[in-house]
Amino acid sequence: MPIAHLDVDAFYASVAVRDRPELRGRPLVVAGAHRRSVVLTASYEARPFGIRSAMPLHQALERCAELVVVPPTMERYRAESKEIFAILRSRGHVLEPLSHDEAFLDLGDIPFEDAKRLVAQFRTEVVRERGLTMSAGLASGKMIAKIASDLAKPDGLLAVEPGEERTFLAPLSVGRLWGVGPKTQARLNERGILTIADILTLEESTLIELFGSSWERMRDFAMGIDRRSVSDASETKSISTEETFEYDVSDGSRLRDLLLLQARELAEDLQREHLWARTVGIKVKFADFSLRVRQTSLREPTQSAKAIFHAARSCLERARIEGAPIRLLGTRVAALGESPSMQLSLWNR
Repeated sequence: MPIAHLDVDAFYASVAVRDRPELRGRPLVVAGAHRRSVVLTASYEARPFGIRSAMPLHQALERCAELVVVPPTMERYRAESKEIFAILRSRGHVLEPLSHDEAFLDLGDIPFEDAKRLVAQFRTEVVRERGLTMSAGLASGKMIAKIASDLAKPDGLLAVEPGEERTFLAPLSVGRLWGVGPKTQARLNERGILTIADILTLEESTLIELFGSSWERMRDFAMGIDRRSVSDASETKSISTEETFEYDVSDGSRLRDLLLLQARELAEDLQREHLWARTVGIKVKFADFSLRVRQTSLREPTQSAKAIFHAARSCLERARIEGAPIRLLGTRVAALGESPSMQLSLWNR
């Protein structure tokens, strides 16, 4: 059963270039305008300068004097995402979105060669109808499809034939495996475990030492075995909004004003999605980048900005910031349901 992973190339930047053709070929980033903005997406023309997503904007500007900065338009990206996913769903396949610009697609019980042709058709349709290129990976499982898609960028298609999974993975960096983040990769590299093939040379006791209770899953991944299915479940688990201040804020009244604005934004989101929230929380990032999180459960699910604000304000008081300089403040609603009389899940009882 072939599974595809499709990912729009430099999505935010590509939308900007499509809508403003005069920007084509120029180094470009999508980022906010204030001093502490970070790069959301860098065009491929900007990447040779060492510019990457999540880089502070001021560093990106230092690396490329000719850099074009385009402000993000999230509503535009959400609308574009819906159009792209509609194309991918047009033949009735199960789609599992991962973000606005990437998704898994279960191609069903068809021959692998037919699956390759079908993915190529989808990519052609997205270019023709939306003016955006997509890279794609095709494999027997989700992990390898995702790795293949990453390796195919930009604007490529890489298919890993059934039976070739282990050979494909063997020479790749161990950091390519799902579940191996930068810290784990560094720890593995210190032990001389550099490639995915190296995982398969380890004794069971060593795997348990390195990966704990997930050792069998990691061994299976290294062998190219991935039994997870593509799911079209689209349940929204939480909705959040946050603001990074251009300059640190310690004024409590200004923080409360922001909480009110965030509460109104979240209430609008809940009403638009026909959802009610049972949990409200805040995230505070201090000037030294330390974090403090507080949350509370409501007596009744709500879509009310007033209820969200009062709960968030209570969380802020419990956070005891006491005039400390704040870099970021965010509000989150969770335990969402489609009915104002929804019952709590077992985890919330």
